[in-house]
Amino acid sequence: MNTVELLERFKDEEIFLKSCEKRPLDVQQKAQLNRKGNMLLNKGDVESARRIFITTGYSDGLLRIGDYYRSKGRVIDALRMYWIAPDKKKSAELIMELSFMVKNLIHEGDNDDG
Repeated sequence: MNTVELLERFKDEEIFLKSCEKRPLDVQQKAQLNRKGNMLLNKGDVESARRIFITTGYSDGLLRIGDYYRSKGRVIDALRMYWIAPDKKKSAELIMELSFMVKNLIHEGDNDDG
């Protein structure tokens, strides 16, 4: 059953239906959104730019957001952006850093007397 048929079933009801169906963006829409995302990022509105870049799948923008997060110590957020981009090299570097940190935390816990 497609969305139109589903909505027809409820046309006389006073209800709210939310559809999670994504409509594909055409090339012009993606380019326009990416330009807006770049403008927002340059102005410092990182979170708005991030939302746009995730929507469009703009890997260069996602990498720059990841680099920004990494510079601010937001390693998990950076990893998420690198993973979505996808940039296997940057993802692998952060995974190694995180695994090293976890390993050290575990060994610190083993050495505590309390």
